[in-house]
Amino acid sequence: MAGQNGLKLSQEGTTVGVLGGGAWGTALAFHCVRKGHDTMLWAREKEVVEGINGPDQENSMFLKGYKAPDGLRASSDMVEVVKHAELLLMVIPTPFVAATIKGIRDQLRPNQILVSCTKGILIDTLETPQHILSRVLPSETTKNLAYLSGPSFAAEVAAGQPTVVTIASANDQAAGRAQMLLSNSRFRCYRTNDVEGVEMGGALKNVLAIACGISDGLGFGNNARAALITRGLVEITRLAVASGAHPMTMGGLAGMGDLVLTCTGDASRNRTVGLRIGKGEKLEDIIKSTNTVAEGVLTSSAAAKLAKKLNVDCPIIDGIFRVIHEKAEPLGVVSEVMSRDLKMEVDDELMQAAKH
Repeated sequence: MAGQNGLKLSQEGTTVGVLGGGAWGTALAFHCVRKGHDTMLWAREKEVVEGINGPDQENSMFLKGYKAPDGLRASSDMVEVVKHAELLLMVIPTPFVAATIKGIRDQLRPNQILVSCTKGILIDTLETPQHILSRVLPSETTKNLAYLSGPSFAAEVAAGQPTVVTIASANDQAAGRAQMLLSNSRFRCYRTNDVEGVEMGGALKNVLAIACGISDGLGFGNNARAALITRGLVEITRLAVASGAHPMTMGGLAGMGDLVLTCTGDASRNRTVGLRIGKGEKLEDIIKSTNTVAEGVLTSSAAAKLAKKLNVDCPIIDGIFRVIHEKAEPLGVVSEVMSRDLKMEVDDELMQAAKH
């Protein structure tokens, strides 16, 4: 695991570029300005750029009701934002990471720190952002890659409410630098070297949030939600450990922390999708009615495929896949999962992994 040396909070300012003008990218840009950094935000959508730069200083498309702090600049020129930044935050949906980064990789500098704030797994290749970036970036750029995850609703970060996340990197110096530049009294960053664990936790919790939403939509109570979170965490841990992660990471911010938030919070897009499915709405109609991305819909396919590839038992994840993509009846899936053969609560494999 990562080194234990403590770092003091820093007032140092730098140049920051945020790639992605959705709710999360916008909230991170707000935070960076409040931290004292010279910050630019790249957005694909003309409405976002004009809204941030206009008199209302608002991203009404994705983060309505939150005024940007003075000093934030938005641009539709990605190269301009990349050249501006020492610290570059990538907040691009997973399916578009490769194409986006390929377009700017010649502009990246070896001394830049690139922090992926994206959560997801590609369906076709089963790659998380770290594997995508390692594939498309030159080796001299990948040494300063880091990955941010944890329980963090965009609206609360935009409002300056206390939030705690973790930053993972194989390079502890890069993780420490990002940690220092992003942390303040309202946004605390821990760090770890378990990139695999942080990314798997951040991606897979979205599938479990859909499960909890379906449970709530069916009218089940707190017992069912607690069971889904707890046993869902076991499934996430199984997959993460089989992928090379440390099981303790799943008990931290990127695992249990993000899972609890996403499965219980009313602002969770993934839980909302599940809630509407549980109440009888069709997924196609739900998707058409929103302009935001519920990552768990796509990740459920990748997670089920990954579990099969690694031969890992994940009945809840498999059940959600069948409800979303094979139109299985939620009540029938609940009965199947609850009626499986009885077994020990903790797997021998996880017990052994926890000892190392």
